[in-house]
Amino acid sequence: MALLLVGFVGGFLAAISPCVLPVLPVVLLGGATSTGAHRASWLRPLCIVAGLILSFTLFTLFGAVLLHLLGLPAGTLRALGIATLALLGLALLVPRVERLLERPFALIPQVRVGNTGAGSGFALGLALGAVYVPCAGPVLAAIAIAGAGQAFGWPTVALTVGFAAGTAVPLLVIALAGGRARTRARFLAGHARAVRTVAGVAMIALAVALAANLTDVIARRVPDYTKAIGAALPDALVAAPRVGGTGSLHRCQDDAYRGTVTLADCGPAPEFTGITGWLNSAPLSMAGLRGEVVLVDFWAYSCINCQRELPHVQAWYQRYRESGFRVVGVHTPEYAFERETANIAAGAARLGLTFPIAVDNDFGTWTAYENIAWPAGYLVDADGVIRRITFGEGDYRATEGDIRALLATARPGAALPPPTDLPDTTPRDRQRTPELYLGAARARAYAGGELTTGTRNFDAPADPRAGTFTLSGSWTVGDESLTAGDHAVITLAYHAAKVYLNVSGTGTLTVTRGDHTSAIPVSGVPNIYPVVDGAAAGTSTVRIAVTPGLSVYSFTFG
Repeated sequence: MALLLVGFVGGFLAAISPCVLPVLPVVLLGGATSTGAHRASWLRPLCIVAGLILSFTLFTLFGAVLLHLLGLPAGTLRALGIATLALLGLALLVPRVERLLERPFALIPQVRVGNTGAGSGFALGLALGAVYVPCAGPVLAAIAIAGAGQAFGWPTVALTVGFAAGTAVPLLVIALAGGRARTRARFLAGHARAVRTVAGVAMIALAVALAANLTDVIARRVPDYTKAIGAALPDALVAAPRVGGTGSLHRCQDDAYRGTVTLADCGPAPEFTGITGWLNSAPLSMAGLRGEVVLVDFWAYSCINCQRELPHVQAWYQRYRESGFRVVGVHTPEYAFERETANIAAGAARLGLTFPIAVDNDFGTWTAYENIAWPAGYLVDADGVIRRITFGEGDYRATEGDIRALLATARPGAALPPPTDLPDTTPRDRQRTPELYLGAARARAYAGGELTTGTRNFDAPADPRAGTFTLSGSWTVGDESLTAGDHAVITLAYHAAKVYLNVSGTGTLTVTRGDHTSAIPVSGVPNIYPVVDGAAAGTSTVRIAVTPGLSVYSFTFG
């Protein structure tokens, strides 16, 4: 019931968020284009919403799996939805086309659509579901991640059903309002042909706007008024980054997510699962480490937050190894290039890591721990029980204090060396720009709208907004990265003290900030390069000219 409620609230907020505004006129006009009698005026609106919810739910859960199995590009389902939307708009303008679209539904004996337009209404809903992309909060993100990883189960189903029901309520009200307006307003009832023409034009216009990414303007310009609603809800409803679960592990993860971490009984530590290789060690097991205090640390070598956290983990490993402390670094990739064992080994060497590293390319151990972040630390006592969970950077003094407490419990009376004294470089600026991905799959901060894969020339606007980037020159856009061509420049507006760019290849980054220009040589596999190294946080803009052939993946900030 809790998951159903979480899903319902998330779906309801998604259906009234700014991102859904371009769809609403089509839902309203679609509900007003029924050609049946007054008593059947509810059928077409109902079919529109039913089709929308069905296709949106199935595409969210199974879309990634289906496209992977068929070897199709990631945008195929959306493209089909846009094409179908344009076809349905044409059908409203040309009755003969609508009769052809209705014919398959007339073959279903259980559904008597008559002349209500229910069949084309259902088809309209299916098309809208393929392009209906609401602002993805934690609930939708949890459903999408479970679907992409094929991690199906009753928690995922409950969350999805709740989300679908919550989304359906506002949309059904809007669609029914269109149907009631057609039957009760004399003008609309007497000008059905005109209403259908307006609806057809609106659908075609929406299809064109979606294809050209013009609808993104609404998402960027209209403030997200649903945030205020979400902030008033209990934490359990809005801070649910994973699917379900009420055990001790989940309670400790929730505490870590909110920053209220203490030593607790978080349940037995899962075994290392699906590990494809080991670095700095022969294969290890949690059972074999029984009697030792163990820190299981999830990381990725190009993650800047991990790079600031790992020196502390390495220092603890060196300081307390003789006292019965072990570290197992579980390397779970964020990017495809982080799956290469040679790249992981090189990244570990650059960071000076000597503790055992488990290569978790298939997310087996990540899934076993139900982990949600890089970096993440799971501190396990000598009895194999998880006692402390941390997400992200910082809080190093408290973590080390708990390591010392568990070591003292495991070996009473044994002397411990003095604590480490590494400085804590965790950024404290709450206005700091968050990590920005540059590839088409996750580029949410591109100032020019939606990035799509392919090679083309870009013309950048004069000044990007804070927290966004623009492109100029020739770029090849991939799912995870941008590869520079002739005259390639990326311009970033940010708030931070330091800016890092994840880049690979051989060439040069020419960085211009104000009146100062510097050149940064780049060579080798993807790695993080500092492009701005300020003493204090501030708002600024940096222009980076990129040598042809270099690939850039993400900006991170300090």
